[in-house]
Amino acid sequence: MPRHALMLCAALLCGCSLVPEYQRPEAPVAEQFPQGPAYQGDALARRPAQDWQTVFQDPVLRQLIDTALANNRDLRAAALNVEAYRAQYRIQRADLLPKVSADAQGQRQYLPRRMTGTDQGIISSTYAATLGVSAYELDLFGRVRSLSDQALLTYLASDQARRSTQLSLVASVASVYLTWRADQELLTLALETLAADERSLRLTRNQRRAGTVSALDQIQARTSVDSTRAAVARYKRQVAEDLNQLTLLVGAPVADGLHALPLSAEQIAGLPAGLPSDLLRRRPDILQAEYQLRAANANIGAARAAFFPSISLTANAGSTSPQLNGLFDAGTGTWLFQPQISLPIFTAGSLRASLDYAQLQKDIQVAQYEKAIQRAFQEVADGLAARTTYQRQLQAQRDLVASNQRYYNLAEHRYRIGVDSSLTFLDAQRSLFTAQQGLISDRLAQLVAEVNLYAALGGGWEEAKIPSTPM
Repeated sequence: MPRHALMLCAALLCGCSLVPEYQRPEAPVAEQFPQGPAYQGDALARRPAQDWQTVFQDPVLRQLIDTALANNRDLRAAALNVEAYRAQYRIQRADLLPKVSADAQGQRQYLPRRMTGTDQGIISSTYAATLGVSAYELDLFGRVRSLSDQALLTYLASDQARRSTQLSLVASVASVYLTWRADQELLTLALETLAADERSLRLTRNQRRAGTVSALDQIQARTSVDSTRAAVARYKRQVAEDLNQLTLLVGAPVADGLHALPLSAEQIAGLPAGLPSDLLRRRPDILQAEYQLRAANANIGAARAAFFPSISLTANAGSTSPQLNGLFDAGTGTWLFQPQISLPIFTAGSLRASLDYAQLQKDIQVAQYEKAIQRAFQEVADGLAARTTYQRQLQAQRDLVASNQRYYNLAEHRYRIGVDSSLTFLDAQRSLFTAQQGLISDRLAQLVAEVNLYAALGGGWEEAKIPSTPM
């Protein structure tokens, strides 16, 4: 056979692809995150943060995250879902190769005499053994290859969905843990304030017996004690609920007396200024959206290939004999070669509708991919603004606590020596308690904002290589 004919046959057997050339859509966001007074990063970030082990500084939190990654049921279900899509891809990929099977069959049949035309019935026997290929489609126009690529990209998208679930789990564990620690500190503060209020109440009672204060002063002191008691009960409930939620996320019991960092200590690694928006491409939800877009693009190739002829081959060789012991004797060999071609002529527009549907699905995936990038950009921009402004708000709240502490100390001294009434002292107590509560709440809000920023950046802020897609 001439060389060019061999090359033509090889090209036909390898098939061609009708999949449109994939072009990643332009990101509909700016190249840099917003700049300005509300977006200043840390000038001296010590090192790039690659994952949660380098981002979170509290060893107890790192241990809880590690336990959650091993035990959380939602993450386990996501991992099993990935394996299910992987199995579907392997099923689809198997269609690229012919399926060879060995079959054996035997048959004994009795025909009555009325059917044989003789005076007696006949028992006939047939035995056969074959080895061959059944209905193997020659992928001349890339339909099977396109479906295989679609299954591969869907599997890769499911793996990114698992990573997204893992990232969400890490952020949830960190947020709930920090909330638990903040509520513990609020409970401790409420207990200390309650003890101070009870001491003030005892002092007021003694002064009431001595006739130096009125009954109104004693009622006001009692009101302060009751209010703080209600706060203690509320924080006890919140601590218990936080621990229950943390136990659910971790998937294992959480010890109550853990030696953790104080909430005021450095909990999260510093963030450098001037992050590029390309960091968004490491987010698993954006990678998932792109894989889904590429899967929709591959499906267009399969829809296009459906317009062309489909050729399938069935071939086998074997042996047939009326006697089982003579199945493989000389002269019993058989063979079959059965090519089949199917050319769509009239389909009532179903093929065109299928192609239009595939193209529309790709357009939908483009819009969802762009929306995922825009949503991610907004989340990071909000996180950067929250991180800087919370730092300033926290410093202002610290100053407020210090001022209220001086106010409380002076009011207590003046009350004890009889210069001011108990009303001024009780007001100083309430102001100090409220300012201290606000300081803990603001610190928690700042830390939760930083956790959300960690998740919004895809699990860190080191510019990492984007994984390529095997095709």
